[in-house]
Amino acid sequence: MAKVLMKGNEAIGAAAIKAGCRFFFGYPITPQNELPEYMSRELPKVGGTFLQAESEVAAINMVYGAAGAGARVMTSSSSPGISLKAEGISYIAGAELPCLIVNIVRGGPGLGGIQPAQSDYFLATKAAGHGDFRLVVLAPASIQEMTDLVMESFDIADQYRNPVMVIGDGMLGQMMEPVELREPKKRDLPAKDWATTGTAGRNYRNVINSLALDPAELEKHNLKLQAKYREIEKNEVKYEVYNCDNPDIIAVAYGTTSRIVKNVIGKCKEEGINVGLIRPISLWPFPYDVINEYADRTKAFLSVEMSTGQMIDDIKIGANGKKPVYFYGRTGGMVPEPDGIMAEIKKILGGAK
Repeated sequence: MAKVLMKGNEAIGAAAIKAGCRFFFGYPITPQNELPEYMSRELPKVGGTFLQAESEVAAINMVYGAAGAGARVMTSSSSPGISLKAEGISYIAGAELPCLIVNIVRGGPGLGGIQPAQSDYFLATKAAGHGDFRLVVLAPASIQEMTDLVMESFDIADQYRNPVMVIGDGMLGQMMEPVELREPKKRDLPAKDWATTGTAGRNYRNVINSLALDPAELEKHNLKLQAKYREIEKNEVKYEVYNCDNPDIIAVAYGTTSRIVKNVIGKCKEEGINVGLIRPISLWPFPYDVINEYADRTKAFLSVEMSTGQMIDDIKIGANGKKPVYFYGRTGGMVPEPDGIMAEIKKILGGAK
């Protein structure tokens, strides 16, 4: 299949439709607006439904309804909009419903700005809503990888009956790159015999609910969810290891920031400094074991982020005290520059033992 030059937001929509998504509910917010615009134009062509809701809260509850009926459904937003969806996301996770949530991150907190950021790491991996639940969180670094992960996300969601978030900064949403809409790799998915599709062929009704007033019943449900999350942690960790054969220091970065780090690695090689990169592709489940393994091969880790250091704690958990973890980042919509990262690496290695 020939490659097509596409903007990131539009490529997400094309990948979702190819993966069988037929329902999109959302509300406009920069810098993800091209995605709902694309879906409003293209979904009806394949018999799908696009609906611009009256709010983000309404949109996520429409997702709840469509997912409960067994449909492949998605929503998208940018940072403040995802915060508004948090209650509904928790309901969806509690009801064990599959769906895709796309977050094209902008600078914050508050309304912040419309420039790219990675400051929703905590939101996505630690606090997407109330209660003991987890999202599968995937962080692509290119438009091609974004399309591939979007298609896979629907299968992951269906396999585990769990919402999946694809998270990218505003640059990924707005940049254009050549994309090949490849056929998604198929998983052996369970039947959706839990869906609320009437009683045809059954003598009982399916009920979708996240309310459990009996604490013993709710605890049992939570323990069931935790067992599912352990299964996801075992099967769905995704990462890239780059130039880590004999590193002086290993940078840990995701998304477009990892691309900047790869540029830095080339510059450092010219000066005889060997820098490796571990790129988490799944932010949850996080590649703790990979960090731990490579802690034995390096002097230190450097977390490079477009935030104030939200990924540092996860790197420290992986390193388990074996090596120090440093941080370099920009925030508020500012993008880390290669010279700044390189200067920080030299500073660390000058003092690292």
